[in-house]
Amino acid sequence: NAGGLMKTDIKDTDSGYEITMNLPGVKKEDVKAELKDGYMTVSAVTSSNKDEKDEKGRYIRRERYTGSCSRSFYVGDAVTEEDIKAKFENGTLKMLVPKKEEQKAVENKKYIAIEG
Repeated sequence: NAGGLMKTDIKDTDSGYEITMNLPGVKKEDVKAELKDGYMTVSAVTSSNKDEKDEKGRYIRRERYTGSCSRSFYVGDAVTEEDIKAKFENGTLKMLVPKKEEQKAVENKKYIAIEG
């Protein structure tokens, strides 16, 4: 776990769900949220470089770290991309997902009159 990355709080309100996710050190362009088959998946890529040099400019320590993580939440088949409001600031992703009832398919049966 990369230092509390993707620690998520989900608040259930009357109108929907408020999802707050911690993404410290992640840039907005490295965060993606997508909706597929009723699941919303949030993924983030983190990369950090730590270079330390001595007085002569030689590297004494070089670290490269790249990681990615993702979390999925079931939001229901009735929710579309347009319904979800997402905002990313100061390393925190906030999303509002409305609660929507599934549209029940109404069955229309047409019978053929059978004469006998």
